[in-house]
Amino acid sequence: MQKTAKSLEKAEKILKGALPQFLKNGYARASMDRIASSAGVSKQTLYSYFSDKDGLFHALIEHIANEKFQLVWSQPLEGEAEEVLKGLAQRILSQVNKTDHVAFFRLIVAESKEREDLGEVFLKNIAEPAIKILTEYFQEHQELNFKDPEAIARIFVGSLIDFILTQEIFGGKKFMPMESERLVDSLIDLILIRK
Repeated sequence: MQKTAKSLEKAEKILKGALPQFLKNGYARASMDRIASSAGVSKQTLYSYFSDKDGLFHALIEHIANEKFQLVWSQPLEGEAEEVLKGLAQRILSQVNKTDHVAFFRLIVAESKEREDLGEVFLKNIAEPAIKILTEYFQEHQELNFKDPEAIARIFVGSLIDFILTQEIFGGKKFMPMESERLVDSLIDLILIRK
């Protein structure tokens, strides 16, 4: 059992060392030598955990996605819809909007043109489970009277992802800025059909 904890700790150390290398050099120019050095492990140790750079990059996407997913979705969706959606939106925007993570998402977007599997890994680990949980919440709260709870969940999650993409990755906060509170309040008004 202790070996497993040590093994997980070492894998996490490698992933933490890999992130700045991928951000600095991009996927193509990041080398396993520099990643091993950045992580403070031997190249042999690196390869014993990750057989190649592709496997390491996929593991990094999954690690970041799972870490953020846990932070965002660890609180149960309970209470009135307005408060649940507002709290959820604030957690999504605050957890995903960290500088390193925005830069990493930018890298995934850039690399996904050549490697469609990266987008799939990202969507399966972030968007898909988020939409599933939110859909279940909407289905349990029939008083919301949504004809298509999954479509509403997609609109909600997709709007927040679009906000992060346009504001942070595409530089929209410089030439078409919008406060996150304004977006969240308007999104909730739209979904809950309030005037």
